Amino acid sequence: MLDLQDMRTDYMRGKLDESTVPSDPYLLFEQWFSEAVNSEIKDPNTMLLATTGEHGQPNIRAVLLKLFDEKGFVFFTNYNSVKAEEIAHNPKVAVEFLWLELERQVRILGTCEKVTTRESLSYFMKRSRDSQIGAWVSDQSSVITSRKALQMQIVKMKEKFAKGDVPLPDFWGGYRVIPEQIEFWQGRPSRLHDRILYTKEAEEWRIERLAP
Repeated sequence: MLDLQDMRTDYMRGKLDESTVPSDPYLLFEQWFSEAVNSEIKDPNTMLLATTGEHGQPNIRAVLLKLFDEKGFVFFTNYNSVKAEEIAHNPKVAVEFLWLELERQVRILGTCEKVTTRESLSYFMKRSRDSQIGAWVSDQSSVITSRKALQMQIVKMKEKFAKGDVPLPDFWGGYRVIPEQIEFWQGRPSRLHDRILYTKEAEEWRIERLAP
């Protein structure tokens, strides 16, 4: 058995005060995200997405944030995947960004909905051709016989789309997480962390400090 009781870190890098944060959480997220990018954190747009299946079993995986604005946080996936099936059953989701190098977390509770086909196409056309082919080939989450079978499908699709642009698959596109709550967590010494919670109320955001 591994004894992990002595593994601990005292967080010292920053602080967060509810009296000085912006009234709009998207402005604070943009600031934190920019600082994560500038700190050269690997894949700072990685976010953990938690969903719930029809039997109440929580499920979690990492996806990549590809767009955020005042409407929400957007990622892209196969609409036949397990995550898509779970979102269809229960659109309530949880999201977390973890930037340990900055001793920060952002936690989001909200509702997930599909973006428009136009938004999906706009992003799809910006992907590399190989990634576009990959979207057609991967029947995400399904069982496959071997890696070789997957590679054979790639060859077939490259032949099929040898001429012209690769079209957007009708089973692939984006989801937008529309936040109801956004919590910003800044590590502090002695586990007395700063936690600032934004809660959406009509068109405004209520700001509260949470106990560590």
